[in-house]
Amino acid sequence: MRNLKDLVALDFNFNRKSLIKDLLAGISVAVVALPLALGFGLTSGLSAASGLTTAIIAGFLAALFGGSRFQVSGPTGAMTVVLIPIVHSYGPSAIPLLGLLAGLMVIGMSIARAGNIINQIPWSVIEGFTVGIAFVIALQQLPLALGVVRAKGDRTLPVAFQTVKGAFETGVNWQVILVLVVTLIVKFSYPSITRKLKIKVHVPASFLAIVISLLIVQIFSLNVPNIGDIPRSIGHWQGDQIATSDVGHLLWPAFLIALLCAIESLLSARVADGMVHAHDSEKYQPNRELFGQGLGTLVASIFGGMPATGAIARTSVNVRSHAETRLASIFHAIVLLFVALVAAPWVSHIPAAAIAGVLIGTSYRILNPASIRESLRTTKTEASVIILTATSTLAIDLIWGIAIGICLYFALHWKKRNKG
Repeated sequence: MRNLKDLVALDFNFNRKSLIKDLLAGISVAVVALPLALGFGLTSGLSAASGLTTAIIAGFLAALFGGSRFQVSGPTGAMTVVLIPIVHSYGPSAIPLLGLLAGLMVIGMSIARAGNIINQIPWSVIEGFTVGIAFVIALQQLPLALGVVRAKGDRTLPVAFQTVKGAFETGVNWQVILVLVVTLIVKFSYPSITRKLKIKVHVPASFLAIVISLLIVQIFSLNVPNIGDIPRSIGHWQGDQIATSDVGHLLWPAFLIALLCAIESLLSARVADGMVHAHDSEKYQPNRELFGQGLGTLVASIFGGMPATGAIARTSVNVRSHAETRLASIFHAIVLLFVALVAAPWVSHIPAAAIAGVLIGTSYRILNPASIRESLRTTKTEASVIILTATSTLAIDLIWGIAIGICLYFALHWKKRNKG
């Protein structure tokens, strides 16, 4: 019981100055998180509303009960990779039970102190995993980017190939392509423009790209799909869809989701601590972080959302926005709730291709080519692990990618030790 009390103990140390910083950081993260939440909800095979619900509920609970000061949680590209084949096989109605099982498993990991073990995954494996995820996220956007129906299947590369093939066979919608290109141009050019013009008012590039794309679609009456209606309420009870007879079928998928939730969340928290050069006393608590993530996934999934994890992109924005406490992540969830309750009718008109452009841009940021080039120049051993982990993640799946990367890492280091 003492372990459990340690996991749920809340710590809020803030003053007026940090409160203002956290509020501004929370608003900044919410602006970035909105298109990502909508996009990952659509990509997973559920809905934009599911993504937004997840960002609000899981984002709030994981921030409140988690073990990191800077972590921002919600739907992520890595989680959609696992969810797509599950939704394809079992349908959206399986998500409440799936999230319940996965959330309980992650909470179980936290009580068993498994966070200390997961936290020891070699950094080269994490690098390769991140590279693979970046490519997977980009390829997942092809249906929205081309304005076509996603090809059948659950393997990223074959599905991407068949989706592109189908787009050319049925005819490419050039208006959709135009929206995609405009979104990418704004997203990548706006930061450099602000630096050259020395603009001090910070507007996230993703947010501006979506606004400009939406204005172009409305002004020129372009015939492009939008993300669809978003209910002006959050948190519909889905517990009545849980059928205990399906538990046996969903135990393995739930375990994969729980493992991914644990790994990605701890990775994101590690990255945040590295960005702020946290001292030992300030570093995140891995087991408490697992408790918060498990609780967030459990509650979000049975209230209309989906499984969630700590999000590297949003957490990085939170740090760069000078957040000081976990209140920044809580404010981010509150701002998104306001958007859902007040601005849902406007948000529903956002072009789906603009969401695809934002996520493709996000995958490029996650990939970080400069960092990857630097990592590949370190040693042949580390480079081999990165390349094989990335390739396995892309060609097979996330969990196999990590497992293969870990095996190669220890095999190469064992061989190197024996040679020495």
